[in-house]
Amino acid sequence: MAQLFSLEAWKKIWTFRAVFIQGLGTTALTALFGLLLALAIGIVLGLFATGNVKPLKVIARAYVEVVQNTPLLLQMCFLYYALAFAGISPGIIRTGIMALGIYHGAYVSEVIRAGIEAIPRGQFDAAASQGFGYIQKMYYIILPQSIKIILPPMVNQVVNLIKNTSCLYIVGGADLISATYNFVTGESTGGAYAPAYLVSGLLFFLVCCPLSSIASMWEISLKQREGRTKKTLKRSERTA
Repeated sequence: MAQLFSLEAWKKIWTFRAVFIQGLGTTALTALFGLLLALAIGIVLGLFATGNVKPLKVIARAYVEVVQNTPLLLQMCFLYYALAFAGISPGIIRTGIMALGIYHGAYVSEVIRAGIEAIPRGQFDAAASQGFGYIQKMYYIILPQSIKIILPPMVNQVVNLIKNTSCLYIVGGADLISATYNFVTGESTGGAYAPAYLVSGLLFFLVCCPLSSIASMWEISLKQREGRTKKTLKRSERTA
């Protein structure tokens, strides 16, 4: 605990601040590409889950159940060592991106499925009556309406994905947590444990807290808007 108030330790943090900045940059890059992969997987599986083709619905459900009910850390280790034993070496960062994308893809698919299923059934029937095919119905009618429902929980998934980049540490990644560990155990930089991990936590907080706040405010705003819409409809029914 004395290290937390050690001027020498904080000087060391400031001198080697580039280590933390580089680690944060790697975390952000990993999170970005992991998110893109998660979105690709999530959109496909979300559409599978809400479609009318039973085998595809089963595939989507099986994927979600398997991925959500096993730890990300286990999945990352399995992917890393399975690829290594198969003679494939995509690198730690690419492996981390794949693991994060596969894991969060399951959660994104559930967000998309819930958003689509929240749209009133009449909208689907109306689209079908106009002769729209499945893709046209989703693209022009359903997905534009579900975006406002999907976005708040999607932002929460982004926050979780950013925090889960810390799992790269277990396979020797170059993310923020790994960079912090290498710093506190380094021959010339070691010792400043408390300040280093405090700075690392603060950097995560500065990235994740604004996103969480945006998601919360967005969700509250949507609920208030829905409440006003319902009140307006009730008034219209009374005056009709």
